[in-house]
Amino acid sequence: MGRTYIVEETVGQYLSSINLQEKPFVSGLLIGQSSSQKDYVILATRTPPKEEQNDNVKQPRAKLDNLDEEWATEHASQVSRMLPGGLVVLGIFIITTLELADDFQNALRRLIFSMEKSMSRKRLWNVTEDEVSERVTLHICSSTKKISCRTYDVQDPKSSARPADWKYQSRVSASWLSLDCTVHVNIHIPLSATSVSYTLEKNTKKKSRGNTQASAHSFDVRVLTQLLLNSDHRSTATVQICSGSVNLRGNVKCRAYIHSNRPKVKDAVQAVKRDILNTVADRCEILFEDLLLNEIPEKKNYELPQRVFVPLPGSTVMLCDYKFGDESAEEIRDHFSEMLDHEIQIEDLEIAEEVNTACMTSSVNSEASLTNTSEEQPEQPKKTIGVKIQQNIGVIAALAVAVLAAGISFHYFSD
Repeated sequence: MGRTYIVEETVGQYLSSINLQEKPFVSGLLIGQSSSQKDYVILATRTPPKEEQNDNVKQPRAKLDNLDEEWATEHASQVSRMLPGGLVVLGIFIITTLELADDFQNALRRLIFSMEKSMSRKRLWNVTEDEVSERVTLHICSSTKKISCRTYDVQDPKSSARPADWKYQSRVSASWLSLDCTVHVNIHIPLSATSVSYTLEKNTKKKSRGNTQASAHSFDVRVLTQLLLNSDHRSTATVQICSGSVNLRGNVKCRAYIHSNRPKVKDAVQAVKRDILNTVADRCEILFEDLLLNEIPEKKNYELPQRVFVPLPGSTVMLCDYKFGDESAEEIRDHFSEMLDHEIQIEDLEIAEEVNTACMTSSVNSEASLTNTSEEQPEQPKKTIGVKIQQNIGVIAALAVAVLAAGISFHYFSD
């Protein structure tokens, strides 16, 4: 028996409203949460067309073999950044004309495996044995409105399609549980003399609610603590020359959601853990991208982006994005609209953190000083900020995540 997908009614309305506009097909993402019994789909968003496609809407009929996997995969990666803990890209949908109705399956299979391969490279944890590894592909014929729902086991390259049930339901996520926490991050990351010359790819691979009123509970938990060693303990650690260091310090707002159908504590804990890892790593990556793409002049401090939340209509769930201090609310609204194909109101934006709450301070050839508001990349003779970031981005992000992963695996987070 195949899996069952419980789908928010608004998702069906959204899919029905998509107009091909003389295009042979339109594809997009399905977002929600998996459980051992069934999956929940709470959002669908079409992949935005490329600029050149916008300039020439009337294209000759094309086969689904021409589906731009790279563009669709990049969209999935960008959207993944906007998902709090507990939410994932569950699969993809494609709407085709009647003429292409028989060609969709191979194209969907290639795309679903391509997306999984891309996102697994950035995954900061190992998938557990009891996690659901099936991803859904939904095909809709624009003429007949016929729906075909199938799943693939993305952990098995030889997996064949299995039929699945697609059932609409109202207020799917209206009673989901929200888990909020603020994590104080204070991580010191030494950079070895050899690691600064590694490429980004090599470094990243190396480290690798219902109708009842919800009650809030606060806990003071020390996530990153120093291990107490016996005085007789003899360390076998390898000593390496340190060419610099990076310090990441600040308060990070984390949020996760869990379905209300007999949720398990371990699922809630896992959702929070992964949100902590994701939001810290994503901020570092966004900052480095900004420095590289915009050739920002070298300065003493660099601010990490703030986390911004926006509610999903008819749901307790909120999605997120990141903004720098000089970005306007209009820019954030437009980015939400572009990535998720849903209109939001500026007044609905919730800035979860104070400006400069999280920071990173780095130094090359010297120890870095700690601040609570910025990221520092001190001068290095004859090297631009872009070159230094390229040299250290993988080490910084990977080591920060490695330290975080170790810290949040302490006994208080176990079952």
